[in-house]
Amino acid sequence: MNLEALLSERLAAALEAVAGRTVDPAVRRSQHADFQSGAALPLARQLGRPPREIAAEVVARADLAGLAAAEVSGPGFVNLTVSDAFLAASVGDATVSPPPLDRPQTVVIDYSAPNVAKEMHVGNLRSTIIGDAAARLLEWQGHTVVRANHLGDWGTPFGMLIEHMIDGTGTGTGTDSLDDLTAFYQAARAKFDADDDFRTRARLRVVALQGGDRHTLARWRRLVAASQRYFLATYGRLGVTLTEADFAGESFYHDQLRSVVDELDAKGLLRVSEGAQCAFPAGFTGRDGEPLPLIVRKSDGGFGYAATDLAAVRYRTMDLEADRLLYVVGSPQRQHFRMVFAVARDAGWLPDGVTAEHVEFGSILGTDGKMFKTRSGDTVKLAALLDEAVTRASARTDDPAIAEAVGIGAIKYADLSSDRMSDYVFDWDRMLALTGDTGPYLQYAHARVRSIFGKTDAVPGPVILGEPAERALALELLAFEPVVAATGATLEFHRLAGHLHAVATAFSAFYDRCPVRSAPPEVRASRLTLCDLTARTLRLGLGLLGITTPDRM
Repeated sequence: MNLEALLSERLAAALEAVAGRTVDPAVRRSQHADFQSGAALPLARQLGRPPREIAAEVVARADLAGLAAAEVSGPGFVNLTVSDAFLAASVGDATVSPPPLDRPQTVVIDYSAPNVAKEMHVGNLRSTIIGDAAARLLEWQGHTVVRANHLGDWGTPFGMLIEHMIDGTGTGTGTDSLDDLTAFYQAARAKFDADDDFRTRARLRVVALQGGDRHTLARWRRLVAASQRYFLATYGRLGVTLTEADFAGESFYHDQLRSVVDELDAKGLLRVSEGAQCAFPAGFTGRDGEPLPLIVRKSDGGFGYAATDLAAVRYRTMDLEADRLLYVVGSPQRQHFRMVFAVARDAGWLPDGVTAEHVEFGSILGTDGKMFKTRSGDTVKLAALLDEAVTRASARTDDPAIAEAVGIGAIKYADLSSDRMSDYVFDWDRMLALTGDTGPYLQYAHARVRSIFGKTDAVPGPVILGEPAERALALELLAFEPVVAATGATLEFHRLAGHLHAVATAFSAFYDRCPVRSAPPEVRASRLTLCDLTARTLRLGLGLLGITTPDRM
């Protein structure tokens, strides 16, 4: 049930009759009533009539019988109060299943994308968490979701790594643990920086890799396989839905890059600039006002990131027939993706009706307001971050599974409850608190609801709304559907997180003021229905964010 949509539909007909054209009813939740419409205010100037007069005519014409009471308020707002009978019937019949889609889409979500032979760190966290929430929510809505884990598994660094392997150190001894790979990478890097002969051999090894040399490829595959096993173990612990089948790294597109360049060139979209083949999409200029190039093929004949990203767009729309492309990548890449999408559109790889979106996000900061680092100034490893969260959560429970759910859930909720466009502060004390807008608070609210059913044999029944706290909870529960719909469109997960917090807060007030087990039978049955829908809403909503809901805390 979407009360906001239903009220908008009823007011829209009245507004059209008054204005002589279609008008957005602008129905929103309100502190002054259940909902409020401000549509009469902008109409006043257009129609040359007082806004209160317009609002009064809209109220008179609107078919709200049995649904809501309406009154004119202030300068011309229409306050709408849903009838108790309609609200009770609606929440009593409410489900937490997705409404049918008019047109399900195929959505490709590019997220996580760690680098091979490097341990995942805090910089990989936001893409992984936000991308997985997008995949979960859109899939639940009924879309076909293709997860694309665009690994950094190709390019110049692999010449260095493979040549170091050939020297008989690191993973050349046969071990595949990522700890060894991390140390291996650092040793290879140090040798590359200090040894001219090694640097030359490493560069030649890149040529051998890109040329398909059998022995070079075999060693490269060992590096990739070891890293993928580590990534999958980390995803499993983090509760992320990426699987082995979702790995589609830079190497996947390597054989397609030449045809990308040829096709762009044939369409007149490339020109040579300082020896490189570049695209110059309209509307992009540098500080000097000159057109800004997107380098597709470098002057040395190699292919840059733009070529790989353009190949990915072409593959995802032409081969996978995607309707919507999502790239969950940090804000610093904004201009790069805007230019890639513009060139892809010019090339016909983003046809009409197909969208490409950069789902950008800010950085994670420490409590000092600077980039989140260890005390020594090193990048925080993701495994260490998860260990710390679980250790801190363990102080409140002797159940390891609950500690894992609470600790990791706290990290996820802290991220997703923040506006993804903004930086946010990583504060252990705040994110693990059992009060306030935190993951543990919502998990505790769910567990408290479930505990009610463990203490009674009574069953839910028809809803009766006799107390303000019951009514307030019912309104929050019925707001779930429109919030999820809006979140699926905008991928602003802080809206869904905020709504779940509002549900938990409304339930807390209901729990304090409306006894359940000791209430008369009919009232008890009604309140159990509200409790049951609260539990199901919190479990589903947090599940869409990738957060586990224990039945006890």
